Amino acid sequence: MAWRALFYPLVALFLASGAAAMDSSAGRLQVAKMVGGLDDPWSVGFLPDGGVLITERGGRLLHVRDGTATAVTGVPAVVEAGQGGLLDVLVPRDFASSRQIFLSYAVAQPGGSGTALASGRLSADGRLLHDVQRIFEMAPGASGGRHFGGRIIESPDGTLFLTIGDRGNGPAAQDLGGHNGSVLRLSRNGTAPADNPFADRPGARPEIWSYGHRNPQGAALDATGQLWINEHGAMGGDEVNRVRKGANYGWPVIAYGRHYSGAKIGEGTAKAGMEQPAHYWDPSIAPSGMVIYSGKLWPEWRGDFFIGSLKFDLISHLDGATLTEIERLSAPETGRVRDIREAPDGSIWFLSETRGAAYRITPAP
Repeated sequence: MAWRALFYPLVALFLASGAAAMDSSAGRLQVAKMVGGLDDPWSVGFLPDGGVLITERGGRLLHVRDGTATAVTGVPAVVEAGQGGLLDVLVPRDFASSRQIFLSYAVAQPGGSGTALASGRLSADGRLLHDVQRIFEMAPGASGGRHFGGRIIESPDGTLFLTIGDRGNGPAAQDLGGHNGSVLRLSRNGTAPADNPFADRPGARPEIWSYGHRNPQGAALDATGQLWINEHGAMGGDEVNRVRKGANYGWPVIAYGRHYSGAKIGEGTAKAGMEQPAHYWDPSIAPSGMVIYSGKLWPEWRGDFFIGSLKFDLISHLDGATLTEIERLSAPETGRVRDIREAPDGSIWFLSETRGAAYRITPAP
């Protein structure tokens, strides 16, 4: 609910002392709590002045700087329903000059709610979001509280990718006439670029870049600028996908795993004209945020994927070349990992829903 952002406490302390430890393929890691007292944290983004932005699903955006976390005013009203609420935050590359950020969130629509994208400019003190505009919202609206997607990625050419879940309506992910179950490519003002794959197809939504997705919860670019996503399958079918322009990823015609009832999904695991996942998990891990690591602090991890798990309270580490799982990083701090990001200094941050905290991973001293 929007009012929650107004009445929450305004201060949470950095808690960098008392760091824990975690073993990994690169040796011992230090896990330090950076921010506590969070309520359903969803996303984290880094500002060029050393500040941090954190979203909470209930509608609060926090600006963390110099030991305190202040609630930003001016955030658009959100619908907090099921998995919906305030979702991702993107700090674009030109933030230092533009002060612009982007937020994805659930918005009320006829018949229910859907995923929307807003832009705004953060004040110099980090306390106010002004010039806020809703630049895009999915169509049509849908009832229920499932599968909003919501990850935002800035592409190398400055356009924006936005993931949209199927909203619990699987067949809609195969219908180009709606945004359900798709990855969108948008200009900075929310319009569809002219070179999108379906921009000239009658009846198709011009914002669609790829389709046939169930619920993309993580997204990242590799060193070449290629977009990758992970998405929730049903039972035994969570996937990592290399996203190609105009491609169909099959949901719900093909899928690994089964419905939660145990029933078969669609026509099997493969069909001509539909993409295969680069990796899938069985059993499902409920993947969330994802980072493709630069190698700054751990050179041996350059190009590797780190993906949070909501189900098993861990971080799944995939080899970047083979997309096979190398290890599962787990500690008491990794409860329901909702987001994971690389900070400018090469450290890895993650958000734990269970702990209500943001943590920073560095090599152990």
